[in-house]
Amino acid sequence: MEKIKLDLSNLDNVFPEDFTQEQIAKAKTVFLKNLAYSAHSFYGGKIQTIPKAPVPGFNWFNVWYTPGVSKISTSIRDNNNESFYLSNRGNMVAVVSDSTRVLGDGDVTPPGGLGVMEGKAFLMKYLGGVDAVALCVDSTNSKGEKDPNKIIDFVKMLQPSFGAVNLEDISQPNCFKVLDTLREKCDIPVWHDDAQGTASVTLAGLINALKIVNKEINNIKITFLGAGASNTTIARLLIAAGATPTNIIMFDSKTSLHKDRDDIEQNKEFYRKWELCKKTNPNKIENFADAIKGSDVLIALSKPGPDTVKPEWISSMADKSIVFVCANPVPEIYPYAAKKAGAYIVATGRGDFPNQVNNSLGFPGILKGALMVRAKKITDNMAIAAAKSLALYAEKRGINADNIIPKMDESAVFPQEAADVAMQAIKDGVARESLTWNEAFIKAKKDIDYARNLTHHLMKDNFIEPVPQNLLDEALEGAIKEVSK
Repeated sequence: MEKIKLDLSNLDNVFPEDFTQEQIAKAKTVFLKNLAYSAHSFYGGKIQTIPKAPVPGFNWFNVWYTPGVSKISTSIRDNNNESFYLSNRGNMVAVVSDSTRVLGDGDVTPPGGLGVMEGKAFLMKYLGGVDAVALCVDSTNSKGEKDPNKIIDFVKMLQPSFGAVNLEDISQPNCFKVLDTLREKCDIPVWHDDAQGTASVTLAGLINALKIVNKEINNIKITFLGAGASNTTIARLLIAAGATPTNIIMFDSKTSLHKDRDDIEQNKEFYRKWELCKKTNPNKIENFADAIKGSDVLIALSKPGPDTVKPEWISSMADKSIVFVCANPVPEIYPYAAKKAGAYIVATGRGDFPNQVNNSLGFPGILKGALMVRAKKITDNMAIAAAKSLALYAEKRGINADNIIPKMDESAVFPQEAADVAMQAIKDGVARESLTWNEAFIKAKKDIDYARNLTHHLMKDNFIEPVPQNLLDEALEGAIKEVSK
């Protein structure tokens, strides 16, 4: 049993030798939660605002503020597009949530989402060179209901201050109405990362997984467990990328989606689910065990496990099956159990297992690409372009069954992804500004390098304090005690 390292690189080796694989998996989850709480408490969150312009002397406040800044106000008044160049708007994202569907925890109240939204802002800056601010809002109306129109109005009002909006952790069906309305009503990109982001990264992983098992997307049988914003959007994007709708079966909490689901047809708020009811599962198979039998791919974004997906279901799948079990914080089945049951490739949403299919590979580069060309929206084609970019990057550096997709520490992937997305935005006619691929790549790389170097300099000079070793040790000790009970 090793002493835990500050960079957590030896997390698999710090638990007692007599722990089973299941105990280690559980202990890692408990450890990470314990450490998250103590580290957030120690630092008081993880995001701050710092200037990016110098202060050679206090008289410069007359330039950065009044009276000089009056010229900036009137210039933007006369041409609103100047706001993208004379302020930080062109590189600023609002991360908006009503915190009603946070991870696997559900409705955590509006301020309960701040940890996740600040985390989103943290990753945008470090991975994509994008500034972002967390905005958790109360969407409750006078009747005590969660009202999507309140989020819609809020985003429409804030868009003059931001270059893009990242919607996050909004429960369905409200998330569908919020996204689809704002994509059309706003002059800046409005992106729902739980839906489009998850779909883009899932497609990237599936593209390479299919290369490894030598199968074509138009011929495979796909079973989905869960019919929320993530899986419904994944299905839509996979179909756009070539998957055959009649080879898809999706299950919600009741049964499978098919054209006889009157309960979905009559609930107009679930129109995205109804679209899939009409396209998929023509034989109306309603038993999950029957549906997954012979499937090439399982994509699960449903109830956290580890017993949500049964080993016998995976054993009944086709040869060289691909299993994406991406519930957080615990996958529907642990990867070792899925492999034991016969899965050839297993992916989860967690970085402590192989093949992390995580939005963090998508949204920093996608939003950076959209911002660089001042895009008005993020199209499905842009999301597919990001997926192909991620897949190609991984393929060029080498892929295998336990390494189908880039990792977050592969910094070179993000400027490439941003440039590919920017080019697709221009091609789709939603860009205000034209750049060449090289121009976009160089700009994205410069901004990403700046963000990383800034963080590292703050750490080196102790403006960001080092993580105290005792936080790690206490979190580990607590996890071992809890799992040993």
